[in-house]
Amino acid sequence: MRTLTFTDIEFLVWAVRWTLLLSALAFGGGAVVGITIAFMRTAQHRLQRYLAIAYIRLFQGTPLLLQLFLVFFGGDMIGVAVDPWIAAMLGLSLNAGAFLGEIWRGAIQGVPKGQIEAARSLGLHYVPIMFRVVLPQALRLAVAPTVGFLVNLVKSTSLASILGFVELIRAGQLLNNATFRPFLIFGTVALIYFVICWPLTIASRRLEKRLAQAYRR
Repeated sequence: MRTLTFTDIEFLVWAVRWTLLLSALAFGGGAVVGITIAFMRTAQHRLQRYLAIAYIRLFQGTPLLLQLFLVFFGGDMIGVAVDPWIAAMLGLSLNAGAFLGEIWRGAIQGVPKGQIEAARSLGLHYVPIMFRVVLPQALRLAVAPTVGFLVNLVKSTSLASILGFVELIRAGQLLNNATFRPFLIFGTVALIYFVICWPLTIASRRLEKRLAQAYRR
């Protein structure tokens, strides 16, 4: 056992940037997949809805860790070595897309049908209806669960440590192996996660209230 130095703390704090970057990229990739899934789930064509449902069931019905393993080791099946960073980002994005797709599908379907029918009676087509009528109202419904999922996504990035990617948890493991101070180090890691996630929860509540007030006017 040795004393923690400033360099040790600096190493732990600097690992936060990889957790934040991985969270941001996974959320961005998940958003692209999620909006596609949401549109497919609300489409009129039955085949699109079934494909989206199959995707959601597949990713919601299997552990995230297993999905990360399949992406990471799947490259070897086709002779391509997948970097842990790429595997973590891709696996988290695909998983996030399934959950975000369901959240946003619910928000889209939460808009009263009467408003959509009224827009159609005015001669608006699918795209203007979605962007002028449906999505602005669906945004208000989707904010809180989306930010709630983002908080879970930040915490889920810790699974990337299994692939060897050095993010916050992995940095804590490496530091603990050198210092043998597990309670102090992982307690500090937990505090850092709290500092990251708590403001997101507060921001979600404030944004939800602001959007609700805007729609009451």
